[in-house]
Order: sequence, then C-alpha cells, then structure tokens
Amino acid sequence: MPSTKSSAHWSRHKLGAGLLLLLALASCNAFSSIVHDDEVVAKVGNHRLYLSELAAYIPDYISSEDSLRLSRQYINSWATEILYADMAARHLSEAEMDVREELENYRRSLLKFRYEQHYIADRLDTLVTPAQIAEYYEAHKELFVLERPIVKARFLDIMKKERDRDKLISYMAGQEEAELAALAEMAGKDALKYVDYSAEWTDIVVLAKEFDMDYEELLSKLSKDYIKLERRDKGDMKVAYICDIRRSGVAPVEFCRERIKDILLSSRKHKLLSGLEQDLLTDAMNRNEFVIY
Repeated sequence: MPSTKSSAHWSRHKLGAGLLLLLALASCNAFSSIVHDDEVVAKVGNHRLYLSELAAYIPDYISSEDSLRLSRQYINSWATEILYADMAARHLSEAEMDVREELENYRRSLLKFRYEQHYIADRLDTLVTPAQIAEYYEAHKELFVLERPIVKARFLDIMKKERDRDKLISYMAGQEEAELAALAEMAGKDALKYVDYSAEWTDIVVLAKEFDMDYEELLSKLSKDYIKLERRDKGDMKVAYICDIRRSGVAPVEFCRERIKDILLSSRKHKLLSGLEQDLLTDAMNRNEFVIY
C-alpha cells in the first residue's frame, strides 16, 4: 500500500495536471496569472485559494476528467461565496451586517440537537415486540387503510426464445417447496431476472416498476393470476404470478409492521425529549439557577 505522503503527492500531481488543463481551456488570460508555483490556484481580491485546500476536496481515486470537473465546481463555489460576502459588505448597513445574534441562536440550536441525540441514544428502548405492534395496530386500524393494492407475487424476466420458458412460467404458480426450489434453481440459470415477492405483502408499485409501467396499467393486464408483457421490439418476456392480492380495506398487520415500529419509536423519542425539557427546568429552579420574576 502506498504511503500517505506518496498518495498525497500523486493527488497533488493529478490535480495540478487537471488545473493546467483548466487553464488551457479557460478563455480568461487573467485566470492563468493567479497560479504561482503550483500553490495559489485562484484569487478574489485579497482572498486566495491554495492548491492544498483544493486537493483536500478532490478524491484520490477519480479520473483526471472528474478531478478537473470537481476543481472547477469548487473554485467557482469558493469565489461565489467570497463575492457575495464582499457585495454584502458594500451594500448592507452595519446593523444588517451584524449576524452575531443569528450565529448564537444557530450555535445553541445545534448544541441542543447534538445533546438530544446523545440523550436519546443512551436512553431509548429500541425493542418493539410483536405484542406491542399488534396492540397498536388493533387500536389504530384507521391509520392503515390501503391507498393502493398490495400483492404477494413472483416476477420473472426471461428471453422469449429460452427453451424452458413455458416450464418456468408454469412453475411460478407452484405451491410445494420442491416446485419453488426447482423454479429458483432454473431461473438462476436461465432467466434474466427472478424475484420472489410471495413471502410477504408488497406494494403493487414495487412490482409495477419491474414492468416499467404504472400499477393501474399493470393490473389491467392481470388474467388468471398472471401478468404477461411481451413487446415486439424486445427480446425478453416479463411475467408475474399473483399469489394473493388485496385491493382495498385495512392492510394486514404484517404489511404495517415497520411503519408501526417507526411510530412507536418516534413516540418514545418525543416522550424522552419532553421529559428532558421538564427535568432541566425543574432542576434549574431547584438550584435557583432559573428564576421567574
């Protein structure tokens, strides 16, 4: 493995080469005059951007073309920020230029956020049991009414001329483990793509993306539990076997599991932070650090 020093040297060398190309392409002759001894790469007024700063932004592993593109972006962004600041200094009043209050508010907000993250990480119970999920689901079923159908399905993308195409398609309707194992094995060898969505409920949009169409168009092609798509300008055939479908009503609890888990964890976080806020106020009052007159 090359040393850090040699890697940095190569990065600077590649970046330098990219900047030379940039200078060659640039129409502005003034730009080339600001590069001195491979150190200063750009200047705006009294502000200078050094090669070492630019090199820290450019990854070592990218091509010279990408290095050049990122160099351009960084230099333009750096220059724009300085030009904006200079224009603001010329046109804003002294009061408008005073950002100390905003900076202090932002600093406090950032510190609050960071401490809250530490507090939650130390105290949040992330275990959500099946019983807790079931209890929440039963109490809030109105939140889980389906907006669109969900399915359990198998998807196959196979060349039209594949010898075992029809056999694979018939296997998609299989119920026995042996049939499904044979399907997976054959598809692994002969199909362009095979995905088994039959183990759990899946949003119909996910399946529709396999066919590159919207889900309503997809469902219009459903016939005897199969959806088949053959395009004349394509050499492959896409097939889905619909094991089960729910078009409306309340989604089954297993489909809602991750959403319910997120809801419960979010509620726990909110309670922790509310408790933290109240504890801070109470503690400060007890120590006479917080006094309301």
